[in-house]
Amino acid sequence: MWIFAAFALAGGVAQFIDGTLGMGFGVTSATVLLYLGVAPVTASAATHAAKLPTTLISGLSHWRAGNVDGRILLRVAVPGALGGFLGAVVLTNISLESAKGWMAGLLVFFGAVIFARFGLGQTLIPTPKNGQTARWLAPIGVVGGFVDATGGGGWGPVVTPSLMTVTKHEPRKVVGTTNAAEFVVAVSVSSGFLTGAAQHGIPWLPVLGLVLGGVIVAPIAARLAGRLPHRPMGTLVGGLVVLVNGITIIKALGGVPLWLDWTLFAVAVVVPAVVAWKAWKAEQAERVAEVDETAADRQVPSPR
Repeated sequence: MWIFAAFALAGGVAQFIDGTLGMGFGVTSATVLLYLGVAPVTASAATHAAKLPTTLISGLSHWRAGNVDGRILLRVAVPGALGGFLGAVVLTNISLESAKGWMAGLLVFFGAVIFARFGLGQTLIPTPKNGQTARWLAPIGVVGGFVDATGGGGWGPVVTPSLMTVTKHEPRKVVGTTNAAEFVVAVSVSSGFLTGAAQHGIPWLPVLGLVLGGVIVAPIAARLAGRLPHRPMGTLVGGLVVLVNGITIIKALGGVPLWLDWTLFAVAVVVPAVVAWKAWKAEQAERVAEVDETAADRQVPSPR
C-alpha cells in the first residue's frame, strides 16, 4: 500500500508541475518508473495510461477556467495524435537496450530544455517565428506527439514554448490549450502501445497511484496556472530530471569512480538550486516592476 501512496504523491506533484507550467507530467513520471527499473516501453505505456484520466480532468479544468483556445487545440491535437501513434509503434519495435538509452537520453534533453527555459530564459528547441500561426501548428503537434511517445514525455516541452512563440496568447492560455490537447495525444499513444502489445507487464498499482494523485491535483493546478513563481519551480524540476536520468545513463555505461560520482551529484544539486534562487529573485523583481508600471499608468491623467 505504501507503493500506491508514494505514486499517488508523485502523480499529484507531477500533475501540479504540468498543470501550472504546461510541461512535466510525462517527463517526471517516466523518470520515476525508469529509475525503478521498469522497461522503457512499459514505462512510456504506463505513463500514457496514467495520462488518460489526468489529462482529461486537467483539460476540462483549464477549459472551465477559460484557459483553452479551441481552434488551436484541434490544429495541434490531431497531428499530435498521429505523431504519438507512430512513436508508440516505433518504440515497441526496437530493442530493450536501444530503447533504454534513447528514452534516458531524451529525458535528459527535455530536463535540460525545462531547466534552460525557466532558469536561464533560453530555448534549446528551435521554435518558429511569430506570424503565420496556422502553418506551424501541425508540425509542432507531430513532433510533440512523436517524442512524447518515444521518450515517455516531451509533449509539453515541445508544444508549450512553441505555442508561446507562434501565438499571442498569455501563458495561462497556452498552458491550458497544451494540457487539453495532451488528452487526445494520450489516447492515440495508448492505442499505439496496445497495438504493439506493450500493455503486458505494466505495473498497474503505480499507474493507479499516478492517476489518483493527478486527478485530485489537476483542478487545483488549473486554477493556479500563471499565478505561481513558475521560474524557480521549472528550474528545480528540470535539474531533477537531468540528475536522475543522468545517473541512469552513467550506470548503463558502466559507472564512474566514486569521487567523480559524488562530485557530479553535488554539482547537479547545487547548480539548479542556485539558478532557481536567482530565477525567483528575477521573477519577483519583474512582478514589482509590473505593479509599479500599472500604478503609474493609473495616475496619468486622461487627455481632454
